[in-house]
Amino acid sequence: MRQRYFTVEEATALLPRLTALLTELRERRRALLAKELEQQERYRTRVRVNGHARGGEEFAERQAAIEADLAALNQGVQAVTALGVELKDIETGLVDFPSWREGRVVYLCWRLGEPTIAWWHEVDAGFAGRQPL
Repeated sequence: MRQRYFTVEEATALLPRLTALLTELRERRRALLAKELEQQERYRTRVRVNGHARGGEEFAERQAAIEADLAALNQGVQAVTALGVELKDIETGLVDFPSWREGRVVYLCWRLGEPTIAWWHEVDAGFAGRQPL
């Protein structure tokens, strides 16, 4: 797929869609982590009580549900990247938009909850290198 480059206006126009996608992704990720922790705790408890884990069918069903949730999470990530945006962190909703600035490729940087795109950074600088537009 060809690299897409964004102007500030083009990136800003995507914010409503990205807000919805990233909010859903964060919720799915949190729910998935909670299910995984619950599954691990159930398994540990059964091993402690019984000396081994019984209930393999229930475990397999729960594991299948976790794997389905993980597949849905991956589809959400793909929906974000299909827009030409680079997803950096699901939990904070951090994304970078490839852009041109003074003849070189840079990233317009935005994080879920920020009202607009107001930052950019060099490709190799990351979030710590953000500078105001």
